[in-house]
Amino acid sequence: MIDTSNKIGPSHLQRTAFVYIRQSSASQVEHNRESTQRQYALAQRATALGWPAQRVSVVDEDLGLSGASAAHRGGFARMTAEVALGHVGIILGLEVSRLARNNSDWYRLLDLCSMTDTLIGDADGVYNPALFNDRLLLGLKGTMSEAELHILRARLDGGIRNKAARGELRRGLPTGLVWGEADGEIRLHPDEAVVGALRTVFERFSELGSARRVWLWFRAENLSFPLQLNHTAQIRWVAPTYTAIYNVLTNPVYAGAYCYGKTRQERYVDEHGVLKTRLRRLPQSQWAVLIRDHHEGYLDWMTYEANQMRLGANTKPRPHQVGGAVREGAALLQGLACCGHCGRRLKTHYRGTNQTPGYHCSNKGIENGRGVFCLNVGGLQIDAAVAQAFLQAVEPAGIAAAVRAAEHLEADHDAALAQWRLNIERAHYEAQRAERRYHAVDPENRLVARGLETQWEQQLRE
Repeated sequence: MIDTSNKIGPSHLQRTAFVYIRQSSASQVEHNRESTQRQYALAQRATALGWPAQRVSVVDEDLGLSGASAAHRGGFARMTAEVALGHVGIILGLEVSRLARNNSDWYRLLDLCSMTDTLIGDADGVYNPALFNDRLLLGLKGTMSEAELHILRARLDGGIRNKAARGELRRGLPTGLVWGEADGEIRLHPDEAVVGALRTVFERFSELGSARRVWLWFRAENLSFPLQLNHTAQIRWVAPTYTAIYNVLTNPVYAGAYCYGKTRQERYVDEHGVLKTRLRRLPQSQWAVLIRDHHEGYLDWMTYEANQMRLGANTKPRPHQVGGAVREGAALLQGLACCGHCGRRLKTHYRGTNQTPGYHCSNKGIENGRGVFCLNVGGLQIDAAVAQAFLQAVEPAGIAAAVRAAEHLEADHDAALAQWRLNIERAHYEAQRAERRYHAVDPENRLVARGLETQWEQQLRE
């Protein structure tokens, strides 16, 4: 124990003694109560050092917050402000790591304490940051505290990555997949309706070619879509959204792959000078772990990669590129025709009460002091000529094409009908379960009976 008799003076005792209390997480606050009690007991140590009880302030607002940064620790910020104002005689903490695990925050506090003659105390003694030897020792303790956090993180991260490399790290799975009993085992969801809805997404995409058209098909057929609650097997059926459909089509887990490290956390300073973090998606080549054929999926890996290329081609093309997803409108060559002068993709316009289509190039050239279009023509004759040439080219296969179109239409109807049958079966089961729960309750317990009766009626309406 370091001698404190010659460090605490009357000027220190006339100011407030701050007892700083912190635990790194809510779990530690709940379960490691002995450490919290030891920290609260430092208030008695302050009185033993000579501070009256009315001048001992306990700062415990930061319980459950990490000491890696002072950005979100209101108690630490308030205490630092009081030190800067010269209102603090001593800061007591169980150990240096309670105050800060970041050297920048720690040395900033040491500088303020040395300028305002504020002492720092821990379980080993009392230190004066204005004295070289004490500051050297406090700096060493701060460095060890930061190194300890780094070692703990490295050890934990190494274990996580090692387990993920084997495909056994259990994380949240998307809707339609559940963890099995064996290590790293992933299974399809046991609910046939859930599996059927997800298979329908991939089947519709192979025919329709865009995530938006798949979403519109679900909405047109008035089909619901499964939503997994809190990464469990519990399912809630909701109206489909474009985001849900797109996430299903782009998630490699549905292709039987185990993935880890698809994002990276980056730190940056915003316009207000506040340090913040954000996640950045990494390209597939930079993923930490990618294990193909790890489990049974809804499609194979080659089909998944083809789908990603197709989705990428559906984005709005650049001026000198053609393609993209089929848009609304009657123009036959939308997204396909290019300007013969500059090679840019032609844009489509509609004019008049009949919305007659036309094509123009937006690359303006300067002629005679004013801007004009490279090309601006009507589309009726062009579309008619292209359509005639196309029909002549496909005429030999016209009957086969008509048969395939009829088959696609029938398959589309069968897919919707299959989903409706599964929905009806699920609704029938939910209604029966609600009825069984209602009959199983004590009739005299009206509080519970009324709630179950309401649920039963709701299931019957659905």
